[in-house]
Amino acid sequence: MSYRLTDHAKAECQNRGIPLQTIDEIMTNPQQIVEADGGRKVYQSKIGFDGKIYLVRLIVEETDPVTVITVYRTSKIQKYWSNS
Repeated sequence: MSYRLTDHAKAECQNRGIPLQTIDEIMTNPQQIVEADGGRKVYQSKIGFDGKIYLVRLIVEETDPVTVITVYRTSKIQKYWSNS
């Protein structure tokens, strides 16, 4: 999939220790895509970091190419994971 990272998303990857390879893997094959505010979508996957599972969330705008607005990881998987 063709996509681009905003400067903000790149900075957040670096600040939060999320490798760019992880972003590429989620963009290529997300475990879930859920609706977000403002017509955006969240591409998300459960990923292991330092022996613990986190939910890595990519906030994207589905433009051409898809634009990753920001990136973060959270341990609150149940809060964001859609079971529907």
